[in-house]
Amino acid sequence: MAMAATSSALLGVLLFLSLFSAVVHCSGAGGSPLDQLCGNLGGYYVSPELCISALCGVDPSACRNARSTPELAALATRLAVANATATKANLESALGHAAEPASARDAEATKGMRSCLQLYAGAVPALQWAAQAVAAGRYRGAEEVLQAAQYIGSGCTGMAGEAALPRENDRFSYMAIVAHAVVAFMYAGF
Repeated sequence: MAMAATSSALLGVLLFLSLFSAVVHCSGAGGSPLDQLCGNLGGYYVSPELCISALCGVDPSACRNARSTPELAALATRLAVANATATKANLESALGHAAEPASARDAEATKGMRSCLQLYAGAVPALQWAAQAVAAGRYRGAEEVLQAAQYIGSGCTGMAGEAALPRENDRFSYMAIVAHAVVAFMYAGF
């Protein structure tokens, strides 16, 4: 009788441990915060590769050494601010050095670039606010700012055409998509 009770208890413990191991493995626990975060953004159409590339592209040690997902969310929003600021500066420079448009098409592209510059000029302060909010652990509002920021790059492309825009516009688009996904994931978890 004691042997049967011990066998049942042992079987129960083994079953519990195997189920616990499966849950831990499927939830991604045990990996780095970067792997855990980037592995959970598929619902936002962000692959782990795009996530890691966007977060680690400039300074791989900053993303790899992050101790938590909130730290990575703060990094993502700071990178979005930096990309928007760089794009704005490049647009200002291009417009400042632009010659008189030679054709109606060039004039239209210049007009589009000016409109694009206005978008970035408004977005940079909003993104700075979002970065401060995320760094403080406040995701509400920041998520909406980043959601709107996702459309700036494509809006600029529609207004100015790809040939007229600095390549930073595309880089900002990717970073804004990743930053939004990260912050939306964090907001959903809190």
